[in-house]
Amino acid sequence: VQLVESGGDLVKPGGSLRLSCAASGFTFSSAAMSWYRQAPGKERELVADITSGGGITNYAGFVKGRFAISRDNVKNMVYLQMNSLRPDDTAVYYCSLDIAPWGRQWGQGTQVTVSS
Repeated sequence: VQLVESGGDLVKPGGSLRLSCAASGFTFSSAAMSWYRQAPGKERELVADITSGGGITNYAGFVKGRFAISRDNVKNMVYLQMNSLRPDDTAVYYCSLDIAPWGRQWGQGTQVTVSS
């Protein structure tokens, strides 16, 4: 399993970013995918997840209405569109899935910094 995130950057409050995750090494179209984040000094937390077919999405309360998760099962990609970014969105963002028999897998993360 390989997950490679990209798209993190420094952005001003109110700005937008689109994170991407390239997945390989497993049957992507059969796997639910998730985005997590971890801010300095805090535990890693779930941001959003999406079912294998993309028909059902779920969001943490702190991002509802601002972030959107999507996927492309042809390109083996999952995305996180982030709008109306706030300073407390600053974190390392991770692409993830839970897959047997290995358990939860993580990418290396991509840094998002929201600051004026």
